[in-house]
Amino acid sequence: MSVPYYEPTLAGREREYLDEVLSAKQLAGDGKFTKACHAWLEEKTGAARALLTHSGTGALDMIGLLLEIEPGDEVIMPSYTFVSTANAIALRGGVPVFVDIRADTLNIDENLIEQAITPKTRAIMPVHYAGVGCEMDTIMALAAKHGLAVAEDAAQGFGAFYRGKALGTFGALSALSFHASKNVVAGEGGALLVNDPAYRLRAEIVREKGTNRSQFFRGEVDKYTWVDLGSSFLPSEITAALLLAQLEQAEAINQRRVALWGRYHEALRPLEARGLARRAEIPQHCAHNGHIYWLVFETGDLRARARELLVAQGIMASAHYAPLHSSPAGQRLGRAASAMKVADHVGEGLLRMPLYAHMPDDVIERAAAALATL
Repeated sequence: MSVPYYEPTLAGREREYLDEVLSAKQLAGDGKFTKACHAWLEEKTGAARALLTHSGTGALDMIGLLLEIEPGDEVIMPSYTFVSTANAIALRGGVPVFVDIRADTLNIDENLIEQAITPKTRAIMPVHYAGVGCEMDTIMALAAKHGLAVAEDAAQGFGAFYRGKALGTFGALSALSFHASKNVVAGEGGALLVNDPAYRLRAEIVREKGTNRSQFFRGEVDKYTWVDLGSSFLPSEITAALLLAQLEQAEAINQRRVALWGRYHEALRPLEARGLARRAEIPQHCAHNGHIYWLVFETGDLRARARELLVAQGIMASAHYAPLHSSPAGQRLGRAASAMKVADHVGEGLLRMPLYAHMPDDVIERAAAALATL
């Protein structure tokens, strides 16, 4: 395809920082660049602690460990999400409890959460789809009412806000992703944001293979030993160097993507007016990051025809997730707590349009012209 549906934007000091790491030959994690990324994330988000991980999936796996999910424990999440959200719970023997999504944002339907709560429920895990905030006021109130933890899957939410507060800073813990498909990239990479200081020390231990290595290097203990469950969640300094260069350009990257998202939204208005597809609706209290521009076509056949028209013009467009409640592993390891009318429809009809910060200006007009022939 001449226009891929995503492509990393390298617009800063990436080569300079990578050369510095290679010249210094300090390739293992938690070096100069890792520490700089931690400081940047803590300052910009307000999190009590930021810890880089080798992936957003790794950050979610850390959440499963930190919440001490045990066999039979239930965690409520949307069915329409990436498999890593559910795996983080299922790997600990927990049960992902799937709830339907809203048709306007494709986020978890907050009005269906309470009916999914049982005596086995331990946590709620909202997912900020396409960088648009879930209704966190309602979710946090429900969690407080029922004594549940909240852990955010903010993999797509970096640089976006809900009522002026950064996504990923509402729950006790949250996961960010810096995968190559995200707005700000490290190739592979992610981060755990610790918002409840009670988790701070244990998060460091879990990240360091269950050892007190970080405390030892700070001189807080005189022995470096195994003290808890954990695994190797650190990224290399190469990953951190690339990420720091990207973080320095994050605001400009997100602004450009939001501008392109707005142009898509206007250009594709006629499709919705004709009843062929639904566009996203961004709540007024949400500031999104332009991560994904999606359309939900009325039928799977319409989506297939739309994709064919775009591909014929060299424009790549893609389906996104298959809802987890209907997947083989989801049926075996989780349970559905509501009807899934919206998630099923979205799984059949969603088309993700190409969107990246350096995308040529004429792509949107070409895409709109192709889709106008539906």
